[in-house]
Amino acid sequence: MSGFFGSVSKTDCVSDVFYGTDYHSHLGTKRAGLAFYCEEKGFQRVIHSLENSYFRNKFEDDLRGFSGKVGLGIISDTEAQPVVMTSHLGRFAVASVSKIVNIKELEDRCLEKQSVFSEMTMGQINPTELIAKIIAEGKDFADGIGRVQELVKGSCSVMVLTKDGIFVGRDKLGRTPIIIGKKEDAYAATFETCAFPNLEYEIDHYMGPGEIGKITAEGYTMLKKPQEKMQICAFLWVYYGYPPSFYEGINVDECRYKCGAALARRDNVEADFAAGVPDSGIGHALGYSNEKHIPHKRPYTKYTPTWPRSFMPQSQEMRDLVAKMKLIPNTSIIKGKRGVFFDDSIVRGTQLKDNVNDLHKAGIKEVHMRIACPPLTFPCQFLNFSRSRSNMDLATYIAVKEIEGKEGTDMRKYSEPDSEPYRQMVEKIRIRLGLDTLMFQNLHDLVEAIGLPKEKLCTHCFDGTGCF
Repeated sequence: MSGFFGSVSKTDCVSDVFYGTDYHSHLGTKRAGLAFYCEEKGFQRVIHSLENSYFRNKFEDDLRGFSGKVGLGIISDTEAQPVVMTSHLGRFAVASVSKIVNIKELEDRCLEKQSVFSEMTMGQINPTELIAKIIAEGKDFADGIGRVQELVKGSCSVMVLTKDGIFVGRDKLGRTPIIIGKKEDAYAATFETCAFPNLEYEIDHYMGPGEIGKITAEGYTMLKKPQEKMQICAFLWVYYGYPPSFYEGINVDECRYKCGAALARRDNVEADFAAGVPDSGIGHALGYSNEKHIPHKRPYTKYTPTWPRSFMPQSQEMRDLVAKMKLIPNTSIIKGKRGVFFDDSIVRGTQLKDNVNDLHKAGIKEVHMRIACPPLTFPCQFLNFSRSRSNMDLATYIAVKEIEGKEGTDMRKYSEPDSEPYRQMVEKIRIRLGLDTLMFQNLHDLVEAIGLPKEKLCTHCFDGTGCF
């Protein structure tokens, strides 16, 4: 995943863009970049790696050299961006939140037109450079963004920085969000609305699926109306989103609270406390705790001053070490007690298994795990969630192979929560992780907690539905 923030102001916007981008640090850990435009200096850009440091640490020293009333920033889990291009449309910078499933097809399309690619990402062309080239084929920026929406399979939301303002285009099915904010002397566009309050912006407009527009210091102008069909990622509320953020007017933490309460209504286990696995599990645990009228406690405390996110280091061995070291168990709460624990999902289950082992070492009596979403039975095709080298890395696929004795099973029957195959799969995962009980969220309850119609959500990870 990636996250971006752009601002157009009547005064200098560098500080707003810096802090607005920083509020997206939970969405990416590989690369980050800033770009600005002013008449005296023209286009200015800097890109840094975040693999051994945080956004603020890497970019603070650069701020003194930047100036401009138009700017954007992005934190990415994949490619280096923004990309700066010069074309018949003029000079511009592009940042994207995207996963291009048909990237090879679009690369070949550009090469047939004798295009040249200069950027590389993870052994292939830079997806944002590809997007910039397609935009440059348009008769204007809105037309170019429309071409991207037509051609890209997967997902793609973009910001295009020009000397006159920022063009924004939301993914054609709205899988990822763009929200417009305003204050007295500026307008901004963001992925996460949690970037707005402390910068004194208020939400002005939620862009619809496929909508294209332009922000200037005077306001937002819609250039292409949104379409009715939407497939926004349900996992934004379960995991990706920061608690104060809103998508489609629906708050992330309020949704998590409702998810936890829904799990409580289906649960008959007796426990001494409810606890969220930091950080995304906390909202779910609070909803469960209040619905069940049992204490919410912190058997694990997350040590944040020095330990970064667990998937930041390159090696799996180092990621496992970071994951272990950042969570400190509290034996006073754990020993001899029965705990209900909440996590956003089980992908591979490796880290969760280690956490359960630590709980047993600390003397816990029972570990009951509750997962805020249904089992991930279909790897994501549209965003960069549940990425694995192989489907067989996923806990669900490992369990099904044990049941079937082979790979390549149709997972649809394992996605039906009332079926015997589903029960067997969950039981295999429970045993493998060393849990006393394991319960996943019901898809109907998740949809109800979000509050949008099922057909407006992408739930492909859970039930195999979804379209390009």
